[in-house]
Amino acid sequence: MPELPEVEVSRQGISPYLQNQQLVKVVARQRQLRWWVPDEVLAQLNQPILSVTRRAKYLLIQLPQGDIIMHLGMSGHLKVLPVDTPATKHDHIDFVLNNAMLLRLNDTRRFGAVLWQQKGELHPLLASLGPEPLSDNFNLAHLTAAFAKRASAAKLVLMDNHVVVGVGNIYANEALFKAGILPSKPAKAVTAAQLAKLLPVIKDTLAAAIKQGGTTLKDFSQADGKPGYFAQQLLVYGRGGQPCLSCNETLTEIRLGQRSTVYCSHCQQ
Repeated sequence: MPELPEVEVSRQGISPYLQNQQLVKVVARQRQLRWWVPDEVLAQLNQPILSVTRRAKYLLIQLPQGDIIMHLGMSGHLKVLPVDTPATKHDHIDFVLNNAMLLRLNDTRRFGAVLWQQKGELHPLLASLGPEPLSDNFNLAHLTAAFAKRASAAKLVLMDNHVVVGVGNIYANEALFKAGILPSKPAKAVTAAQLAKLLPVIKDTLAAAIKQGGTTLKDFSQADGKPGYFAQQLLVYGRGGQPCLSCNETLTEIRLGQRSTVYCSHCQQ
């Protein structure tokens, strides 16, 4: 599933083509994605696109009357194409622009979403999200308070969108390794020194992934079709059974919260 860096890279890729253009019409070949595409989305005709922003893993195409909310799900990806480009299988939604281009959503598994948020309102999916990890609101005081009384595994707390948004499985594995924290360690047992190390590591890891264009594992590619390159820098994720790049100890792979978790029993405590 695309994580925050991949979604941010997609936003950066499509934004120059959309911002300050007119949304001429929305073509829906398949409205049954994870949720039914609402009528309000299809009704956005000849509307100026004010900006393209991101909240957690959601993209928001901001229009005068509200926002089109997009989620890429497990296999969704966006491409900016000439308006006369023929649709292929799984090309479900087109956002047709006045500059002879269109934004196309392709989603093989249809776990993505295209929703509507009326101006002045907050969609329920966005209402209870935690702070953005690269913002000043995600600070040591916030992280310490979130971990203080939680008996859940540190990795699961880090992946809780009420604590902080967008730190998905890949980047939680990587950040915990760099901070020397065992993923299964109860959050309340993580020391103040470990938390002080973890906070900047999370920010640096996500920022590096965005700079490298995200992490291509299976389905993700940038809006221009190019892959992300951060996968070449992964230290633990997907490397279970291989030697640790720091100490040469064999990396252990377990399941936490039904997600693959890889760690070094020597480097992480």
